Order: sequence, then structure tokens, then C-alpha cells
Amino acid sequence: MTETLWILFDLLLAAMLLGLGAAAVGTRDLKRGVVLFIVFGLFMALVWARLRAPDLALAEAAIGAGIAGALLLAALRDEPAAEVPAPARLAVPGWLLTLFTIGLAVVVGWALIDALATAQPQRLLPLVSAEIASSGVSHPVTAVLLNFRAYDTLLELAVVLTAVYGIVALAPARPGFRPAGPVLEGLVGWLVPLLIVTAAYLLWAGAHAPGGAFQAGATLAAAAVLLRLGGHPRAALPPGTWLRLTLVAGVGVFLLVGVAQLAFGRAFLAYPVDLAGGLILLIEAAATLAIAAALAMAYLGGYPSDWHSSASAKQGGKDDAG
Repeated sequence: MTETLWILFDLLLAAMLLGLGAAAVGTRDLKRGVVLFIVFGLFMALVWARLRAPDLALAEAAIGAGIAGALLLAALRDEPAAEVPAPARLAVPGWLLTLFTIGLAVVVGWALIDALATAQPQRLLPLVSAEIASSGVSHPVTAVLLNFRAYDTLLELAVVLTAVYGIVALAPARPGFRPAGPVLEGLVGWLVPLLIVTAAYLLWAGAHAPGGAFQAGATLAAAAVLLRLGGHPRAALPPGTWLRLTLVAGVGVFLLVGVAQLAFGRAFLAYPVDLAGGLILLIEAAATLAIAAALAMAYLGGYPSDWHSSASAKQGGKDDAG
């Protein structure tokens, strides 16, 4: 009986996912589409949880639904008419496009089922289990992402840093919201410390349980978003040079640790066994701050007002000395 209920729940979850996806891309109201996208992300987190992938479920809930939804809503904040214009009439009938889409979905589904039937899902598990004792952590996902395949995570942090350059190239941050009322201010006062503690726990727990830098960074960025909504214009971002150092900390600490291994005659990012746990925690702590600062800047929609202040001050000092 219990197994039947779980099957019905999974079928209902799949149907809701398809319905939300179709509604999100089909609506002409952009704000409604963003809200549907956020709900879609929450259902995706449930799907990952049902697939026994708690790390992906946490990432989807924190980044895919929470922070991404907040960024999309912030992008639509100043839009005068958040509505998609009516599409032009296509030469191809709509029913033909629908039939083609269904056929493509059937082909992709068949290919996936065939691949799962012939795959060996446990092929990598023995390899990870055999080396996890020397990885510095006990959680296999963290061991893969921060030790065995650390290059992948380094490149992901480089992508985040590249996105920051795009944010800086846009414009100064948009004006903040007016100061919050007593109800929202009280809510922010309760939730922000809770989110900070949760982010610290996710960072620490990543060594032996689902969590890690990306989930912790997204949670910390959520605290910054709440502060921004509560009327704090900087969203708790550090000033000037400190903000720049925070943004490059993720990639910078990663590279410094890797280069240090080369200096001691080891391979790049090949940590010594007795120091692996501490080095991974150091890298993840720096990555958490960098990810949180990058996501907070994305929500601000540009760089803070004092972004160029340190550079201007240095230039002014040089001119005075001349």
C-alpha cells in the first residue's frame, strides 16, 4: 500500500512539474511567469529529494528557486509593462509544432530509458569509496567536487567571477527600497541571523552531509536580499576594496592552495592527506563569501556607489604627489 502511494505521489509530482513548466513559459504576464518559475524550482527540489540527491535538492531550492527567482523579480521591478507581446502568426500550424514536440519528447524519453537500462550506475561508487579516506572529508559529493574533481569547481567559481565582471559593466546599483515598516523590519531582524547561522551550518556540514559552498553562499545571499528589501541600500556588502577582495576570494584562495601544492612538489590541487580537510574547508569558506557577494551584487543590479572610490582615491593621491 505504501509503495502504491509513493508511485501515485511521483506521478502527481511529474504531472505538476510538466504543468508548471508549460504555464511558466506559456503565460504572457512576465511577473506571473517568474512566480510560476519559482514554484517550478520548489517542485524540482522535491523531485531531487525523491531521487535521493539531497545536495541537488538543496541547491535547487536555494539557487534555482530562491535566488534566481529573486533576481528575475528584481529585473522586472522597473518594467512599466511586464507583458510579453503577442507572438506573430507562424506559417506552421500550431498543432504541427505540438505534434513535433510530443514526438521529440518520446524519442528523448526512449533514449534515456535505454541508456539507464544499459548503464552501470554503481561503477564510480567503488572508486570514490576506495579513496574517500584520503580525501579529507567523509561526504562523497564533497570529496568529488573539492578533491577528486576540484578543477570543475574551480572553473565554476571562475564563471561566477566572470558574471561579476558583467554586473560591474552594467551600471551603478539601482536605488534601494524605502525603509521597511515595523513588521518587515522585525521579520528581517529575525530571519537574517537565522539565515547566517544556517549558511554557516551548511558550510560546516558539507564535509560529512549534504551542503557546501554553493548552498551556503546562496543562503547568505538570501540574507542580503532580505536586508535590501528591508531598506538597507548596500545589503550588508563590505565597502570598496574589501568587496573586491571578497569577490575574488573564491578563485584566489583556490589557486593559492593549488600553487602551494606545486611549490611542495605535489600535483596541482593534490592536497596532502593530513591537511586535506582543513584546506577544503578554507576553500569552501572563501567560495561561500564570494558566491554570496556575487549574488547580492546581481540582485542590486550593478556595483555599489563606492565601487570606484578606492581607485579614485589612489589616482588623486598620485596626482597630488606629482
